[in-house]
Amino acid sequence: MNAAGDLVAPLWEEFQKELGMVGSAAELAQVRDKYLSRQRGLLTLQLRKLGSLPAEERPQSGKDLNLLKIRVEEALERFQEELTEKAQLSELGGEAIDVTLPGYIFPQGRPHPLRRVQQEMEEISVRMGFSVLTGPELESDYYNFEALNLPKGHPARDAQDTLYITENLLLRTHTSPVQIRTMEGHQPPIRIVVPGRVYRRDSVDATHSPMFHQMEGLVVGEGITMADLKGTLERFLRELFSPDLGVRFRPSYFPFVEPGAEVDISCIFCSGQGCRVCKKTGWIEIMGAGMVHPRVFEMVGYDTERYTGFAWGMGIDRIAILKYQVNDLRLFFENDIRFLGQF
Repeated sequence: MNAAGDLVAPLWEEFQKELGMVGSAAELAQVRDKYLSRQRGLLTLQLRKLGSLPAEERPQSGKDLNLLKIRVEEALERFQEELTEKAQLSELGGEAIDVTLPGYIFPQGRPHPLRRVQQEMEEISVRMGFSVLTGPELESDYYNFEALNLPKGHPARDAQDTLYITENLLLRTHTSPVQIRTMEGHQPPIRIVVPGRVYRRDSVDATHSPMFHQMEGLVVGEGITMADLKGTLERFLRELFSPDLGVRFRPSYFPFVEPGAEVDISCIFCSGQGCRVCKKTGWIEIMGAGMVHPRVFEMVGYDTERYTGFAWGMGIDRIAILKYQVNDLRLFFENDIRFLGQF
């Protein structure tokens, strides 16, 4: 046995004993320095002494010491990995999730009640064979009034409470201008509905708003009669509210239709028996309608001897108030999540 070989076994045993007592990364670093430090490590010092050994002992002694160094480095590396793993497990243990605890409930978005009603009205219309169109909210005086048989100076203009931008530009007071634009670009047959925002010079209160929503409809073709108007609106309203809904038509005047009618439905609150909402009449006014005035057809170049049609318009906001039994229109526009979260 050479001189270096006599030290290998005792050094390994001493190293294993000290390594077994290590409990932290700092203590492991101390053991590493004790055996492998370049200045004073026990193995480093032994390797430096190889030059003082007899020539015949150097190869074996060097081999033994280098093998010991490799074993020490490997043991230190394994112990370092064990310490790291223990630290990670300890950290994860502190962040453990109790799967029995109730989870967080995140608020879920949903369509605005006015949008829900508009979507329902559009879906019913599409099932009945109508196309859904939109148009500009900033309109010309021509499309908003003149082409709809409301020439300048017509007394019905005063009832519109129009918001003018310039002398000839205004915020549309109804969605009917889209009907004119459609007829200008297409020949009959036409079957469209037009939902959208409209504007009036109104004060804000429980039943009025300067901005609200309407949906208008238009049917044009050959042989269209008042009976077609009645059948279409009765079916539409019964799908929108209930199959046993009562619907009635009363004569009325609108410049762009002739004859015109107000359309009422049986009160959905009292089933037509009479209550505060319907003012004891059992009926609620829901929309205006009528056969398209020949003058409107003349403005778009339609042959009034060949074509007839009907049109109607209703307030989406009013429909929403009735369907959801809301008593204040302002609630739809105040963005109070407590109110909107009910729908």
